[in-house]
Amino acid sequence: MKRPKLKKASKRMTCHKRYKIKKKIREHHRKLRKEAKKRGHKKPRKDPGVPNSAPFKEAVLREAELKKQQLEELKQQQKLDRQMEQEKKRKRETNPGDEPSNAPVEEIEQSKTKKAKLGKQNPKKIHCQELKKVIEASDVLLEVLDARDPLGCRCPQVEEAIVQSEHKKLVLVLNKSDLVPKENLESWLNYLKKEFPTVVFKASAVLKNKMKVQKKAVPFKSKVCFGREGLWKLLEGFQETCGRAIQVGVIGFPNVGKSSIINSLKQEWICNVGVSMGLTRSMQVVPLDKQITIIDSPSFIVSPLNSSTALALRSPTSIETLKPMESASAILDQADAQQVVLKYTVPNYKNSLEFFTKLAQRRGMHQKGGSPNVEGAAKLIWSEWTGASLNYYCHPPTSWTTPPHFNESVVANMKRGFDLEELEKNNAHSMQAIRSPHLARSILFQSSGLTNGIIEEKDIPEELTRQRESKQEVGDNNSNMVGDQESVDGEVDEKVSDISPVGDTTKALPEESTAGEPSAGSFILDELAKEDDIYDFSTDYM
Repeated sequence: MKRPKLKKASKRMTCHKRYKIKKKIREHHRKLRKEAKKRGHKKPRKDPGVPNSAPFKEAVLREAELKKQQLEELKQQQKLDRQMEQEKKRKRETNPGDEPSNAPVEEIEQSKTKKAKLGKQNPKKIHCQELKKVIEASDVLLEVLDARDPLGCRCPQVEEAIVQSEHKKLVLVLNKSDLVPKENLESWLNYLKKEFPTVVFKASAVLKNKMKVQKKAVPFKSKVCFGREGLWKLLEGFQETCGRAIQVGVIGFPNVGKSSIINSLKQEWICNVGVSMGLTRSMQVVPLDKQITIIDSPSFIVSPLNSSTALALRSPTSIETLKPMESASAILDQADAQQVVLKYTVPNYKNSLEFFTKLAQRRGMHQKGGSPNVEGAAKLIWSEWTGASLNYYCHPPTSWTTPPHFNESVVANMKRGFDLEELEKNNAHSMQAIRSPHLARSILFQSSGLTNGIIEEKDIPEELTRQRESKQEVGDNNSNMVGDQESVDGEVDEKVSDISPVGDTTKALPEESTAGEPSAGSFILDELAKEDDIYDFSTDYM
């Protein structure tokens, strides 16, 4: 007897129920989209990388690393091209009457070769060359000083070069005046105005910026600018006494606020500013009005003969490699320990290493395994002391003596042509308007005195230039290796490009291969290309 078949349940349902289910699904999807929108972009899927069982794994990883380096170089080049286009647009807006000259092809090629040579030069030499150009082209030079350590921001070599060149005036600008107590600012003003005309200044934060990306990266404390009218009237009065158009150069050590002062005077976001030290690497001409033109300059180069504190505070990170532990320790040695403890709310410490350990524990900065991130705490201290947010101050010298690089007649000559009475009134008004921190909330710092700088290219230490040249040779070899890799067959290139490189686990490329010789990776991939079947890592292990 046949067994009867069991009847399956029907999937039919009423229209009301079916539409209700579809509606619920739509609501659920809408809810998921809203949550994803709040979270931001979706987390990208983690790349599993190349499996250990894959043949020639090291060669494939090397090729992928070369591709990654090539893409980074291309992005940097595109970024520089965009910045150049923005500068050209700004020049066209400021000087609409100027038309680009139709230079012949040979001159364009010569300019390209000059730029390529400049790119291979030591950046310290380029800084010295640009600084000399600014000094030679300027009638008045504004030496910008950090009001927290004015003496440490002065360079006797640059001041001596300005004094020796005739018919040039030097004016001191005390920037970041809102970060020091009012009594200390007044005492420094009385000390510095005995030598040169001194202006109290505080740069502005919010401006009509054309470079919106840069504005977000700069943490400013206040939106108001102080000292602009006083500096403007001082320059206008000197221009009227000269009876001709003048050029004003802005010079100083890194992170003292040179570009910020220019932006505040122009009331536009013209010069590139940021938290990192040494952003300005070439001179930039900005017309303030028909009679006054201001020139931005790269920072001074610090001499290696200075104290460790001066090297930590005044060395531009764009061309110097600093050790955060040593730099932060040198800064802490000159600061008042009791006030540092109160500022960072940590227990008393015996040495800098103990302080970094306690600060890392206090801020929750830990490494893998739960150990305190001492190096991260040192970087935090160094960034705060070189930035524009920490309140600390230095006492001026008790007695004033004439510096060795000029005498009283030079001081009188530097003050000639300026309306000093009007300048004193404007400084007093600025000091009353600035909201200064209380003396008890600021940290007392022991200044290391004048900071020696390098003006001449011959004074740059040879060891640093050799290290720079060796790094460039390694970079050239790597670029040649990249050129050799591009000659691989197209089919292999597609397979390798699908594999994204492993970030921190990949090793650095060996530097043994010289320019013109094929690398081991390219040879192995050539052998792979000859085979019929190429192993596709991306499809089997994703």
